[in-house]
Amino acid sequence: MKTVVIIGGSKGIGKAIVETLLDSHRVINLSRSVPEQHHANLTHYNVDILSDDLPEITNMDALVYCPGSINLKPIARLSLEDFREDFEINVVGAVKAIQKYLEVLKQSERPSILLFSTVAAKLGMPYHASIATAKSGVEGLVKSLGAELAPNIRINAIAPTVTDTQLASKLLRNEKMIENIKERHPLKKFLNPKEVAEMAEFLLSGKASSISGQIFEMDYGIVTFKI
Repeated sequence: MKTVVIIGGSKGIGKAIVETLLDSHRVINLSRSVPEQHHANLTHYNVDILSDDLPEITNMDALVYCPGSINLKPIARLSLEDFREDFEINVVGAVKAIQKYLEVLKQSERPSILLFSTVAAKLGMPYHASIATAKSGVEGLVKSLGAELAPNIRINAIAPTVTDTQLASKLLRNEKMIENIKERHPLKKFLNPKEVAEMAEFLLSGKASSISGQIFEMDYGIVTFKI
């Protein structure tokens, strides 16, 4: 049974990934809040990724970094601190985790790392300057480390469109906004966390052994199609 360390697995997409993997993997969750799930395969550490020392873990096959932010403001209202905070949680936290557990990952037979970007890194959208900048850093990290860590460790990222989580609740707070979001996507849907978790499960599995350094847009067509 493989061991997966998930940072930020108590809410949103991270929670869905934990739920998807629990029956078939040992899951170690690091987050500020305790997961709702109770399972023999689940171990939890209360950790603030940016301020706390990360726990010593001696065995892992995969590392998943889920923390993110949606900080949507006009550029005139975004402070330099906004940019710093978004970069810290999305990029620096991921780097901290990778550096901490890199040597442990190298001991696995088929180790992998999974990060998260956003469709806003490729599709220019108003008010996304800070988060798009940070997530573009994530994508650069994936490309660079994909080359640096080959052939031993695979690293990929998922770039979701709007996903029905607490983080996106302001974008989906009423029926009119939900319909507008659907209409913006050529396939007339937006994501639920389970869909993203199933893609994560695939990318961590042996079925994805040929894939590294890639960004997977789960976008219901919004980046690629103009209909």
